[in-house]
Order: sequence, then structure tokens, then C-alpha cells
Amino acid sequence: MTVEYGEFPEINGRDLNKRDKVVPDDFVDKNLIIIVAFQQWHQPLVDESISLLENNGFGDSHNIIEVPTVQKSSKLFEVYLDGIMRAGIRDDRIRDRTITAYVDLDQFLTNLDIPSNETIYWFLIEKDSKNILTRGYGIIAEEDLDLINSF
Repeated sequence: MTVEYGEFPEINGRDLNKRDKVVPDDFVDKNLIIIVAFQQWHQPLVDESISLLENNGFGDSHNIIEVPTVQKSSKLFEVYLDGIMRAGIRDDRIRDRTITAYVDLDQFLTNLDIPSNETIYWFLIEKDSKNILTRGYGIIAEEDLDLINSF
């Protein structure tokens, strides 16, 4: 049985090195793992998930990005929040893979069929496309690695 997840919506964001990025379009040279977070307290969940992926070699075979997703607000607030996040992350590699998205949060949740912003969600996107191959929520666990690797 094949489960149809649809396409990941195009998101315009900016990485923490202040470069504009389009998700998933700017990351299609390999399968892409997108980890979407909504709350500051989600960061340890994101870090643990990325650490597991990288420790199991997925950093070589996949693009891995985190997308902190925030309700669209004033430009001043966005600049302020980007500055706070950038100050907390000194590693350029992590800054490159962290793309902040300021969106209509309700519409974003609806578009991706996300019932709540109380945990992180992850998506595996097919190389050269926007097709969602599989998805999950919460910390990526050992058992998820086989699923991700099966594509």
C-alpha cells in the first residue's frame, strides 16, 4: 500500500547567515530531510534528531535542514528574532542549514496537515522534487532511520 503525502509547499526563508533560501527548491540535489519546529523549547528535539541522522551517515546522503517556523509579523520583529537566533549559533554549518520561515502559521499547518504546533515534524522530500516521501513527528528515532533509508 502506498501512502500519498502530496507536495511540500514552497517556503521563502532566510538562513542564519542572512541568505535568502527557498525550501525545498534550494536543496533538491539529494533527498531532503526537513525538520520543522515551532517553539524555542523544540530546539533540543531538533538537535537530537539531527545528531542521530548525522551520526548514522545521513548528512552525506541527504540534505538536512531545520526550519524554525514563526507567525508572520513585523519586519522589525523578524530582524530582532533572526539576530537572537544567529547570536546563539556560532557554527556556520548550522547557520547554513537553519532557515527561518515567517509564515501565516494557520495556513502552513493546514497545508501540511499538521494538527498542532506542540512538537516538531519531519518530512523526507524526494530528490529533484517537492514530493513528500514520508513524514513523522517528534524526535527522529532509530526506527525512523530504516524508513528514511528505504527511499
